[in-house]
Amino acid sequence: MKIYTKTGDAGTSGLFNGERRQKDDDVFEALGTCDELNAAVGMSMEYCEQAGLKDLCPILEEVCSRLFDVGAAIATPLTTTTSQSKINRTQFGEENVAWLEKQIDQMDLELEPLKNFILPSGGLAASSLHFARTLARRAERRAWPLIRTGQVDPIVGKYLNRLSDFLFTIARVAAKRVGAQEKIYKKARAPATGAEGEA
Repeated sequence: MKIYTKTGDAGTSGLFNGERRQKDDDVFEALGTCDELNAAVGMSMEYCEQAGLKDLCPILEEVCSRLFDVGAAIATPLTTTTSQSKINRTQFGEENVAWLEKQIDQMDLELEPLKNFILPSGGLAASSLHFARTLARRAERRAWPLIRTGQVDPIVGKYLNRLSDFLFTIARVAAKRVGAQEKIYKKARAPATGAEGEA
């Protein structure tokens, strides 16, 4: 099987149902962002491995696999051109959201109550997980035009929403376990006034 097919050279790409759309279609915007997110989670997994956070790696690996399933659901629009068998094959289940919520609840037991806004910090593993969180938010935004038009099941949006919460939580856990100090948001200092503030 060749890596290159040349079928996309004219600016279109194929979906799981056989339909071809322009490469800048909302479907491919959502798919591409999920792919970026998956790569970011995979990179975070490697940073966790290097930091000795090996028990977090299987959890992140599970997320990477589920993001492939999210992509399959997005690539199979819930339209009349898609067969029921393909819809059934790529259906994304509510249990995936429940799994994320369980992970969040368990990890949250390790953490002190949040009293400040947290800056992306806490070491390479934690910072990369914060970055992945921002991609999860973007993936969610990209999915919603498809959800609103009935092409994608709302559970996909719900999963991506919960995933950003999960990534925030696991980033904080990673920082704590390596003993790194999380940096907190500090309000800007008020500008000087009067003669002292004049240039």
